[in-house]
Amino acid sequence: MRVLVVEDERVLADAIATGLRREAMAVDVTYDGAGALERTSYIDYDVIVLDRDLPKVHGDDVCRKLVADRTASRILMLTASGEVDDKVEGLELGADDYLAKPFAFMELVARVRALGRRSAPALPPVLERAGIRLDPGKRLVTREDREIALTKKEFAVLEELMRAEGAVVSQEDLLDKAWDENIDPFTNVVRVTMMTLRKKLGEPAVIETVPGVGYKL
Repeated sequence: MRVLVVEDERVLADAIATGLRREAMAVDVTYDGAGALERTSYIDYDVIVLDRDLPKVHGDDVCRKLVADRTASRILMLTASGEVDDKVEGLELGADDYLAKPFAFMELVARVRALGRRSAPALPPVLERAGIRLDPGKRLVTREDREIALTKKEFAVLEELMRAEGAVVSQEDLLDKAWDENIDPFTNVVRVTMMTLRKKLGEPAVIETVPGVGYKL
């Protein structure tokens, strides 16, 4: 899942990003509204965690612009105010969800995951395919009742393959969903991650390489 965190309190923004990365999400960060509009102009995010009170371009204006552009990204609006009127106002701007500060981090994670499921055709919270069971909420993967320990990137790659439901996923799409904007597009990290993932999943092999196209499960 690709997430953009837009928050001008840098310590908070970086803490949110670090926590979401630990949940196997690819996270970019910007500290003002202008940066948010720039990034969303060329990157398709599943979820945008958007503070309201932002410098350069107010969070409300960012939300209005994204909605007007018919973005497929789901918007989780953050604010220091939890009053009902503020929540209503934020939702009426087009935000998909609203969370007041301070918040419990695991609630933020749960809301981001729920919105991520809504950014694509509906799928069950727990994914099952080819004898593999993946639970994003618990970060648990099993195959034939055998628990498989994966790194964050291996987990993210497997989740994207399972969400594709048998369709081919290109290397570019995997880089976009499992890594952040700092990744070198010419890196071989996807191939290396796929090798270790296949080894951990064991036999019979379930991940197929489609030459010149990508991978499918």
